[in-house]
Amino acid sequence: MGFQVKGKTALVTGANRGIGKAIVESLLQHGAARVYAAARKPDSLQPLVAAWGERVVPLQLDVTDQKQIELAAQQAGDVELLINNAGILNTHMPLDAQAEASLRDELEVNVFGLLRIAQAFASILKQHGGGALVQLNSVASLRASAWASTYCASKAAAYSLTQSLREQLAGQGTQVLSVHPGPIATDMAVRAGIDDIAEPVTLVSEGIIESLASGVFHFYPDSMARDMGAAYASFAKQVIEAESAIQHQD
Repeated sequence: MGFQVKGKTALVTGANRGIGKAIVESLLQHGAARVYAAARKPDSLQPLVAAWGERVVPLQLDVTDQKQIELAAQQAGDVELLINNAGILNTHMPLDAQAEASLRDELEVNVFGLLRIAQAFASILKQHGGGALVQLNSVASLRASAWASTYCASKAAAYSLTQSLREQLAGQGTQVLSVHPGPIATDMAVRAGIDDIAEPVTLVSEGIIESLASGVFHFYPDSMARDMGAAYASFAKQVIEAESAIQHQD
């Protein structure tokens, strides 16, 4: 099973900068017919529209706003590839006074955002032959760090949900890809203070296209992620990716 982006219609959340913007550009470079570029502030998408013309369709979409999600699903009823990239990062240790508020914010975007997006677009993907769903998780979903404890917890929850979506969506022929970047050269990396070890954003965007074509479930774009993925590979293959774990459901 594999998904080819050429000629397809995609939607990318958090598309105005960083990984999301790079994904939009890579999709178009590889022949996607149209990309709905979604962001909370549509004006921030104008550079993509200027560069790619009508192949980029800007959408206002805050993944914490159910009404905006429902409207986006109405406007983008031809989507065959859904890439949920929108996410936030807070840097708080577990015993910080702000930790609870931090976790609530990150769960709202990183976990409930994924749930809302999947629920809104699953039937649309089914109508178009199944298509594919890509979730931007993180190496933080596999191994927590105290300095970003709440972010790690939210990404672990998102990864768990991604596994369940893979199981449920298999019955309608939807391919699911879980992406686990390490430090990538984005604004988020600068805010987190890890930009000195960050790697190019195109490792993620180009790798997503290759991973969709090959039909894998896990994708580790950069050197840190690949090292972690190699250590995790045995468990992932024997437990997470095992065919016996996939109970096809409609």
